[in-house]
Amino acid sequence: MKKKYNELIKSLTDKELLLHLYLTQIILLAISFILGVILFDQFAYLKQLQLNDFNIIIIGLPAGIAIVIIDLILMRYLPPSFYDDGGLNERIFKNRNILHILMIAAFVAFSEELLFRGIIQTKVGLLLASLIFAIVHYRYLFNWFLFLNIVVLSFVIGMIYEWTDNLAVTIMMHFVIDFLLGIYIKFRRSPGNVDEKGVST
Repeated sequence: MKKKYNELIKSLTDKELLLHLYLTQIILLAISFILGVILFDQFAYLKQLQLNDFNIIIIGLPAGIAIVIIDLILMRYLPPSFYDDGGLNERIFKNRNILHILMIAAFVAFSEELLFRGIIQTKVGLLLASLIFAIVHYRYLFNWFLFLNIVVLSFVIGMIYEWTDNLAVTIMMHFVIDFLLGIYIKFRRSPGNVDEKGVST
């Protein structure tokens, strides 16, 4: 399965990969809308998106930065194979400009947090939401470390959502992680065939 997946990724152009990324996020938004209609009265989960909360800056921003720092330290000392995701993040971010990386990170953070924290976690709990989040990031299923990494990360983000009760905080955290790792991938000197783990894509 891993070999077939890697071959599929290599067969796609950068434009096709971006289209796939955007379509995936649009599908997540559509699922959020459908589940929102079915499971909530008058889209009540949107009330958890509070933009005037100072926790967005004092919790979401530093938490995202802390996760990136930890990840970069692990990347430095762990074998490169631990972060091998088949080259997808490399293909997505390496040749993008900074504004485009920002747009990708913002779109992914909003669509995924809305669904996985705002809807799924609210209805089925933190642990199951974290597992579903990890499984949706399909390519990480082929790498035990990346799968464990994404489960733990999702659990941490979910805990912060439980603590702050505000989707905007976790959206900020998710955005910071994806944006900074995207920037890192873009500017690193010797990527080789190995790719860094990001929450998004």
